[in-house]
Amino acid sequence: MIRDVTDLEVYQQSLDLMDKLYGFLKRIPISEYDSVKQCKRCSKSIPANIAEGFAKKSSGAEFKRFLKIALGSSDETITHLRTISIALPHLKVSAYELANEYKTLSKRINKLHQIWQSG
Repeated sequence: MIRDVTDLEVYQQSLDLMDKLYGFLKRIPISEYDSVKQCKRCSKSIPANIAEGFAKKSSGAEFKRFLKIALGSSDETITHLRTISIALPHLKVSAYELANEYKTLSKRINKLHQIWQSG
């Protein structure tokens, strides 16, 4: 039974990935600071929106709206990782591995959005 947002696997996965992402971003040179800042911002938005939506879960439509926002933030993170891999080819493999993990998260958020009961 899901009693708290921490019971949602997508929430836990988003936090775990954020931790991995922050470790990866420490390897990015200061010249790419804007990409680092954007990655941090959008990756933090994922669990925050899942949590905010879950707090409003009594309205299925409202929870689903916040899941869509979290999905957009996950997809934005993927895009930033791709741009980092272009700007810093020596980090391409690591960036793509993280991007693939975020793709999996996006699919899981989308699936939760599809199956969540309204009302």
